[in-house]
Amino acid sequence: MRRVAVIMAGGSGERFWPLSRWLRPKQLLPLSGTGRTMIQDTVDRLLGPFDPSDIVVATAPHLVEPIAAQLPELPSANILAEPHKRNTAGCLVWIAAGLLAEDPGARATTSMAVVASDHQIEPAAGFQRTVATALDAAEAGRGLGTIGIAPDRAETGYGYIEVDPSTWSGSPRVGRVAAFREKPSQEDAERYVASGRCLWNSGMFFWTVDGFLSELERVAPDLADATMAIADLLRQGEREAAERRFAEVRSISIDYALMEQASEVFVVEADFQWDDLGAWDALPRSKGVDDHGNVLEGGIVALDTRDSVVVNASADVVACLMGVEGLAVVVTDDAVLVCPKHRAQEVRRIVEKLREQGIDRAR
Repeated sequence: MRRVAVIMAGGSGERFWPLSRWLRPKQLLPLSGTGRTMIQDTVDRLLGPFDPSDIVVATAPHLVEPIAAQLPELPSANILAEPHKRNTAGCLVWIAAGLLAEDPGARATTSMAVVASDHQIEPAAGFQRTVATALDAAEAGRGLGTIGIAPDRAETGYGYIEVDPSTWSGSPRVGRVAAFREKPSQEDAERYVASGRCLWNSGMFFWTVDGFLSELERVAPDLADATMAIADLLRQGEREAAERRFAEVRSISIDYALMEQASEVFVVEADFQWDDLGAWDALPRSKGVDDHGNVLEGGIVALDTRDSVVVNASADVVACLMGVEGLAVVVTDDAVLVCPKHRAQEVRRIVEKLREQGIDRAR
């Protein structure tokens, strides 16, 4: 069976403002500590298990050229622009339709691994083992799959997957999903971790094209109909008509539209370390800290500074800090961010305020 890797890379990464911008969102930044950008790291992990011709990137139209420039190892035709923003369900409808347009028999002959473009994952070998296990399970008819991460803290920023412990088998372990849990309160997160039944939801998905369409036909027939209609139009060379049909697709996440309603969902426990690097306060986990608990990058003078993340991306400015603790400070040529590190998840509020005021610093 042909295996296709789909990298979802349409996000804006606003919580990494001011370094993250319209043409350089989070996935195009070197945040993981490898010296490569997040999307380059993602492709590096996929090469080997997947041929470059079978790695597809789904992104926004304005990001096609910047992404293609970072990924010369992929065919340029594999960097696909979604015609309209229709959330993750729409993205995967468009990709599945493209596979069916290319090969009308793909429903029976193709499986998909859907991964994010901006996660930190190591080691690559563990990731590859986990992905192979997930695809094996999907191709064996176990339903739709995802990857769960064994939690090491009561994290409120992630969704959780509750697993039926009696169903665990194999290595890496595969189990049946009992329920998906939304991002919890601190109390609920602590309860989930203490139960031993819950994993973090990685947001990666695995299925055969037939499994995907069969479940859509049952729980979201409008999306299944759209997939087949768009595939037919693309096969006939009617690109503009296909895009118009795609514009009618409702905007909804694949979690709500499909995964939480599917009849059979399995989870593979990750055989790797994972972090979604959601905001500036994640850099100590990805890059490590100095003797004072700081992450310091760029031209910086720091005196009596502790537990802070300071990134200076300007060649013309020196960032100087003294007597501070627990800050996130980011300097670019045209903007400076200063906030308590524990509020880094709220940085997108700054971007929203800039837009309200008509200040062009988000692009």
